[in-house]
Amino acid sequence: MHPGASVRATAALVLVILVSSCSKTGPSTSSDAPTAEAPVKIRFKTDWFPQAEHGGFYEAAAKGYYKDAGLDVQIVPGGPGVIVPQLLLSGEVDLAMGRSDDVIVWAQQNLPFVIVAVYMEHDPQALLLHLDDPVKTFADLDNRSIMAEASVHWMDYLRQQYHINLRQIPLNYGIANFMADKTFIQQCFVTNEPFYVQKNGGHCRTLLLSESGYNPYRIIFGTQAFVNAHPEAVRRFIAASFKGWNDFMNGDPTPAKAIISKLNENMSSDFMDYSIKAMREQHIVFGKPEEGEQLGLMTRRRMQEQVEVLARLKLIPQLIPLDKFVRFDLLPPPLQAAAQ
Repeated sequence: MHPGASVRATAALVLVILVSSCSKTGPSTSSDAPTAEAPVKIRFKTDWFPQAEHGGFYEAAAKGYYKDAGLDVQIVPGGPGVIVPQLLLSGEVDLAMGRSDDVIVWAQQNLPFVIVAVYMEHDPQALLLHLDDPVKTFADLDNRSIMAEASVHWMDYLRQQYHINLRQIPLNYGIANFMADKTFIQQCFVTNEPFYVQKNGGHCRTLLLSESGYNPYRIIFGTQAFVNAHPEAVRRFIAASFKGWNDFMNGDPTPAKAIISKLNENMSSDFMDYSIKAMREQHIVFGKPEEGEQLGLMTRRRMQEQVEVLARLKLIPQLIPLDKFVRFDLLPPPLQAAAQ
């Protein structure tokens, strides 16, 4: 779930938004092979209201990449308080975006979820600080308070990894506290809240949480049942989504931006441009080429490292095998070959 700053839902956003189809029927229960009359239906749940951080999926929809792949994709927006796992288990949606660490924890609880792809090499979550805050490193956070979502795992990691004491304040999804208190620290997206702080005359900087050593992927996942029943449709959804993300980040993002701004009145063109620039500069989507990272790459090594970190934090009671929560065989062949 994305802690958006000063975001309010419009009437259009509390409904299921159909981007590439007017149909509201459920997933196909027949063959994955598309026909002109019956493309395979996939309802894809995002983690927040439409925004630039979802741009690659909207780009794929706008340019017809899903349709060309024989898919009828419905992009269903999220928002505060939305329980995505429940929607997947109930069959209300078919695939969703999330974080790899959450899915690992759920897998340990025997919830039947499986990661099928990565759409962001690094999580855009960060700590938002005032420009003159004395905190320069994660170790400097000792005895400070941070406003954050109750369910985050990185708070436990910071405490243990840096041997510090942190107090947690419930996240309220706004920046009013930050703007009023020069000592305030809160969870943010590097692509989001800094824009609003600057727009309101503030001066801030961020500490990207992935630089702390806690480095989950942003992922696409679904239930084992849906993925096992529709592997070819999932494979084509992944490939079309990657094509959309490449266009959105490296080409003309105008098609996706047009859809996003229509669905979410808070998404101005300059705000979305800010988010895209931040994703590029912080290597969020494509990762760091000098470290061998690329769009869509998920490796067994990094997944195993995440399992080991969660076990060390006692967020899961024991190590679990990767095949319990992730599949690599649905990725495009070059990414499968690079997944070691």
